[in-house]
Amino acid sequence: MKPSLFPLIAATAASLAFTACGDRADSAAASTAASQPSIDVATTTVTTQTEAPSRRLPGTIQATSRATVAAEIMGTVTASPAVGQAVEAGEVLVRISAPELTAAVAQARAALDLATRNHHREADLLARGASTEETVQNLEDQRRIAAAHLEGATARLAQTEVTAPFSGVVTSRLTETGDLAAPGVPLFAIQGFQLEVQVAVPESLTLLPVGETVGIELDDARNVAANITEVAPAADATTRSRLVRLALPAGTAASPGQFVRVSWPDQTATLMAVPTSSISAFGQMQRVFVVADGRASMRLVKVGRTEGDRAIILSGLNPGETIVTQPPAHLRDGQPVNR
Repeated sequence: MKPSLFPLIAATAASLAFTACGDRADSAAASTAASQPSIDVATTTVTTQTEAPSRRLPGTIQATSRATVAAEIMGTVTASPAVGQAVEAGEVLVRISAPELTAAVAQARAALDLATRNHHREADLLARGASTEETVQNLEDQRRIAAAHLEGATARLAQTEVTAPFSGVVTSRLTETGDLAAPGVPLFAIQGFQLEVQVAVPESLTLLPVGETVGIELDDARNVAANITEVAPAADATTRSRLVRLALPAGTAASPGQFVRVSWPDQTATLMAVPTSSISAFGQMQRVFVVADGRASMRLVKVGRTEGDRAIILSGLNPGETIVTQPPAHLRDGQPVNR
């Protein structure tokens, strides 16, 4: 026995009837809007504006000058600086006791005195014809060698006083009084007063030249301008970004290690802008009425940020289209309008 075709026929007929009803409903709505009287509306044109948005990049404040100072000789530490101590360039911060260096200086000075006397004696004898030019020249060479030894011994003795390489603040003390200092062993760390911002700029952003100014937002919502002082010549292979250094203005109330945000220019963008009064709510969406061929056509739009009485449209409109600036509450889709 063949299956009945009646259910299939009935379903097809119901679908056609529903489609016909939907088409009649749409036609009826359009006919209703078209049959409404035309109303006067104010219109404007969708305009575009070009802007260079900025991206907020995380940055860190660091001291422009930083150094870890190590000993150059061996000896006993007799004085060391305090952490947080403000120092001037050339100020003695660590003293090292090395008696053998003091003795070496005394010995070198005595040797120089002896060589000088011998040279003077032979020079007098040469003037009286009792010596030779070669003897006097040899003694002059010995005197110069002794002077060089004294200079070297004095330089090594000076290394018993370790000074600040620049003006700044002692950030850490790496040795204590009584410790044994040795060549290459760190004694203290110091950082300068001048501050800079270090920021990793993604390679997708345009690099600005040295000397360009960008905005820095500090953690207390203060904004300052900083100049670019250094740009890494190549991007990091892991982060795909370049290190950029920016000099903060002198006197900026900030501290090393502080987190900041850097306003870095992004790619130029062309945006559409319309009056905020032209946008009205349509359920949970937003709409604008576009005027074409004497009728108002409803258009759903996606709105971005607002700037005063202007709103940025992200989608739903095209530049140059005419829209109703203050749509009346009774304005319907497809209704005739007069401009």
